[in-house]
Amino acid sequence: MLVLTRKKNEGIILGDNISITILEIREDTIKIGIEAPRDITILRSELYQAVKDENTIAIARDDNAVDALKNYLLITVK
Repeated sequence: MLVLTRKKNEGIILGDNISITILEIREDTIKIGIEAPRDITILRSELYQAVKDENTIAIARDDNAVDALKNYLLITVK
């Protein structure tokens, strides 16, 4: 992980087409601006993690559903 110190109105550049600028600094929050092409997805990390966790749970449920369906089909075919 690269750690940088930035002040208000300072920023960083990622690649050729993504710019991040510090817009405002308060007690425990920082407001940042991100300029990026529209085809780049930008998500808050906590939202990304929540979606990832829900998808993991959904996949586990689907495995259980598949197993239950297999068991059901084995019982009804006999």
